[in-house]
Amino acid sequence: MNVSVSQSNFSHALGVVSHAVASKSTLPILVNILITTENGQLRLSATNLELGINYWIPAQISEEGAVTVPAKILIDLVNTLPNDTVQLKLDAPTQTLSVHCLQIVTDIKGISAEEFPPLPVFDPSEAIVFDMPELRKMIQQVAFAASADDARPVLQGVFLSVNGNEMTMAATDGFRIAVKNSILKETFEQPITAIIPARALMELVRITSDSDKQVLVTLSTGKMQVIFHLENIELASQIISGTYVDYKAIIPKNFQTTTVVSTASLLKACTQAAIIARDSKNLIRLNVQVPDNGMGKIQITAQSEETGFYENFIDANVEGPDIQIAFNVRFLRDVLEVVDSPNVSIQTNTSMAPGLVLPLDDENNYRYVIMPMHFG
Repeated sequence: MNVSVSQSNFSHALGVVSHAVASKSTLPILVNILITTENGQLRLSATNLELGINYWIPAQISEEGAVTVPAKILIDLVNTLPNDTVQLKLDAPTQTLSVHCLQIVTDIKGISAEEFPPLPVFDPSEAIVFDMPELRKMIQQVAFAASADDARPVLQGVFLSVNGNEMTMAATDGFRIAVKNSILKETFEQPITAIIPARALMELVRITSDSDKQVLVTLSTGKMQVIFHLENIELASQIISGTYVDYKAIIPKNFQTTTVVSTASLLKACTQAAIIARDSKNLIRLNVQVPDNGMGKIQITAQSEETGFYENFIDANVEGPDIQIAFNVRFLRDVLEVVDSPNVSIQTNTSMAPGLVLPLDDENNYRYVIMPMHFG
């Protein structure tokens, strides 16, 4: 291998693929990044056997080749190099990669590329096309509600369903549910369902940008894998086997009290209340007060024996009886941070029944159920 690349391109690509490098592994190859020449470009690849990322960057290739080198050493080195041309030369007999930039020369011991696990191969003939900005928005509004508990792997995923021209994403950790619907430009004859790891979807958001217009997706339930393909990036992930929970049955249909409040005002109050609530299991109390006449109020309080007390009143339009209900402030902040609507509707029944948060300009397509906490 004898290749020349831009230091800035090289550094950026390494940063992208590094998130698929195994943090701990009994297989030394999984903490390495694969560097290989391919179709006149340099391809960088990393995998932890559950998630894999390919990234292609422009390169001047004098000699083809491939090698894997320790990710941390290579990334730390390239990030400190001058913004100039980086030359990569491989000594095949010793599997040593020489990294040369201006007067700086560093040799890194590698492992043969033949030992690197093969990543799934993208087949464009089997791909379906999704609008990337809409997909990003759906992921951002849903994936955060997935569980981080290894004991229930199914809940660590996002349930994806495509039926005709309607796509739905849903995620739950048992304490909240986020559901987003979208109308697609394309109609699919065959229904599609899969449980995709939330981490993989959030990684897709991280490595893409608003400038990406579309993404090609291949989904194989037989191979239990999904591949997201963009112009110079490819992300492959295992999909989760199992049956997803019947989240639709959990979403309340009728409510006694509807409270409409400014998203920004409620988010700011929750951010302030969280400072006190973090020492009391993140519990905050919402006391929704129906007006005798004029504007209603939400009293927001948080209390901790170790920290102190917080209280705030914010204006709201309230229909229905007064209600006092406690929520996990982190769960409430999570949804307020991802909705675009200037106002949200909080629909409740009793202090022991789940509440529903709806963004007013997207209430038909986005629902967020949040379970109440005990007042204690």
